[in-house]
Amino acid sequence: MKTYSAKASEIEKKWVLIDADGLVVGRLASIIALRLRGKHKATYTPHMDCGDNVIVINAAKVVLTGNKLKDKTYYHHTGYIGGIKERTAGAIMRGRFPERIVEKAVERMIPRGPLGRRQLANLRVYPGAAHPHEAQQPVTLDVAKMNPKNTQSKTSTSKSDKAA
Repeated sequence: MKTYSAKASEIEKKWVLIDADGLVVGRLASIIALRLRGKHKATYTPHMDCGDNVIVINAAKVVLTGNKLKDKTYYHHTGYIGGIKERTAGAIMRGRFPERIVEKAVERMIPRGPLGRRQLANLRVYPGAAHPHEAQQPVTLDVAKMNPKNTQSKTSTSKSDKAA
């Protein structure tokens, strides 16, 4: 049996819509990265862009577990000497572009290089529920139903509460 290698003419790209309301960022990002790369398909080819186009709505309503809102730090450099800047995840979520949390999480799960940049261009993230891609007729993917750990409940009980 020969190894299958997809050709550009054989690749079929779909549009997937994901509602990120109440989902845990890391779990959501790993599912999105899997879809962008095309690893969920039987026709996956490592050197081809065979992934789907992914639309993420309600990205401002994602959940960071634990103390990540105040402890997780994002760094960037201005290009000048001593120009390293840092912001916490909480500051980014309260800022103008809260969808960047999801974008950065997905970006860091995709391999760096020309193919990774092409695959990342198939990701569209919106902070609210509105998106301009209705004409593509995206298929809704319910990430919350895939695994109960994908959502973070507001009233989570600790071990001491369960023992009492």
